[in-house]
Amino acid sequence: MSNHKDLQKLSAAGLLISLGIIYGDIGTSPLYVFKAIVGQQRISETLILGGVSLIFWTLTLQTTLKYVVITLRADNKGEGGIFSLFSLVRRKAKWLIVPAVVGGCALLADGIITPPITISSAIEGLQTYYPNLPTVKIVMAIITVLFIIQQFGTSLVGKAFGPIMFIWFTMMGVLGISYIILSPGIVRALNPYYAYELLSSSSSGSAFIILGAVFLCTTGAEALYSDLGHCGKDNIRISWIYVKSCLILNYLGQAVWLLQRNGSIINLNINNPFYKIMPGWFLIFGIGIATVAAVIASQALISGSFTLIAEAVRLNLWPKVRINYPSEQKGQLYVPSVNWILWAGCLGVVLIFRHSDKMEAAYGLSITVAMLMTTILVSKFLKRKKVPTYIITAFLIIYLIIEGTFLAGNLVKFVHGGWFTLSIGFLLFTVMWTWHTARKIRNRYVKFVAIDDYFDILKELSADETVPKYASQLVYLTSANFNSEIESKIVYSILQKQPKRADVYWLVHVDVVDEPYKREYEVESLVPNKVIRIDFKLGFRVEQQINLLFRKVVEDLVKRGEVDITSHYKSLNKHKIVGDFRFVVIEKVLSRSHSLSFYERFIMDFYVQLKKVSLSEERGFGLDLSFVTVEKVPLMLSIPEAIEIHRVN
Repeated sequence: MSNHKDLQKLSAAGLLISLGIIYGDIGTSPLYVFKAIVGQQRISETLILGGVSLIFWTLTLQTTLKYVVITLRADNKGEGGIFSLFSLVRRKAKWLIVPAVVGGCALLADGIITPPITISSAIEGLQTYYPNLPTVKIVMAIITVLFIIQQFGTSLVGKAFGPIMFIWFTMMGVLGISYIILSPGIVRALNPYYAYELLSSSSSGSAFIILGAVFLCTTGAEALYSDLGHCGKDNIRISWIYVKSCLILNYLGQAVWLLQRNGSIINLNINNPFYKIMPGWFLIFGIGIATVAAVIASQALISGSFTLIAEAVRLNLWPKVRINYPSEQKGQLYVPSVNWILWAGCLGVVLIFRHSDKMEAAYGLSITVAMLMTTILVSKFLKRKKVPTYIITAFLIIYLIIEGTFLAGNLVKFVHGGWFTLSIGFLLFTVMWTWHTARKIRNRYVKFVAIDDYFDILKELSADETVPKYASQLVYLTSANFNSEIESKIVYSILQKQPKRADVYWLVHVDVVDEPYKREYEVESLVPNKVIRIDFKLGFRVEQQINLLFRKVVEDLVKRGEVDITSHYKSLNKHKIVGDFRFVVIEKVLSRSHSLSFYERFIMDFYVQLKKVSLSEERGFGLDLSFVTVEKVPLMLSIPEAIEIHRVN
């Protein structure tokens, strides 16, 4: 933990790590942005100067001002990302769940398109040497190896990411300068007038296509915020100065090369300006470095997807899935189900689009949606921080216009490939929304009763030796938020389903709090040494290992003399043997109901199917299955109809 905090402070190590894990996506955009802007058009001075101007001001307004300057302020105890942001503002309005879920799904969809386009753009540089090279097979092989190694963790190779990306950005800057000195006047392209001239002189359709292409230069901006917890805002802000400088220099260098061919139409699939500004002797090295940078960019998106899903699970926005921790490195995790879904999606992208220029049509649309959702949530954060209303209004208007315009530009791509990422995003949204809504519907029908009504009978049951002892220590997971109440189904389980005599009855409640790494608990002895409630307050990034946490709490209570867990069996008590523990998990089985609306019935039916493929409650909470009993009880969604029946002789 201390090392993690140290890396968040401004330091050389922090700056290097920032280069390695944050800028992969935005740092590999020069591979394909100018290709997308020019397309099949005839090269003209207006197109090239306007293209550079649009890139520069997009990086300035969108990446620098919105994300680096403003959004990084919205840190949740040092953590960033759309779900961290949602956790900061979710108490302001219930409807904020919508932009949070939409944005999260859009980012996951982006994780499916980024590896194919970055790796394809890098490998296609080899076609300069080998025009008939089967790039599709090579890209699929690299992607497959990348996803296979996820299960082993990336802590070892991750240490090399920083130096490699430093070489990558330095290489881009030097290559750009090597062409800028041939035509120093190219720097005039930074004037916003050229951006205006290009858009105003183009037809509306062409202008939107150009904007959709330009937007690709800032697609990695969300990663700046998502990885805030790994690097700290100071390291991100300082390293961004170097990164942006190298990016702009490279774009200017590519612009010089393109202007040297003013008036001609070039096949940019073969003559990628990114590779054309490299000296011939350096090209093979440049392609190698680009490929490694593309893999690093892909790794960052994959790791980000794992973190996003883990947060969604703990915020009850995604079905419980297995989450592994392949190394001791803080924040590093591996989600097998998501890993192979992403792998299949990436291969699907490669097989459907086959070439990076066609993937460009599918790229950008979902991330524009994510940025719009972040804008909405950030405005609520600024309001929470009591920023003057006129500043918040200006922020909203400016960025809704900018991102709305980019969204319109990317919507032009819908029929050419944008449909793919939107379809993936919609499917993910359906899963998240169903899981969230079904939980709310279920909670409507969970009945709570006053727990103090049952204290006497629990004490009597515990002392009743005519009832076989079920366990020395009996533990129930409860969803009751207040210690004065308990689910009626737990009472039913203890007293009626099968009377369960125990020495001590434990009630364990888990509350997921807004602070990412909080790990606290409260204990209340409802009936001394007989009925005890433990409330865990765990951050949304904390692994819910209830079995281990509960054991730790009990050990602490025993040391303090607050509870006696020695077995009450005479033969064992004489030797101070600890009694057995048993967890009981109540699984609420939904009953059919005609009282629900068509929409709610659809949600609950889909929820049942999701439950079949999700992790069970006991596994999701990290319980030792050898000490767990699962009891199924009916969750009545409606009062049974009164039935009349007559007896006959």
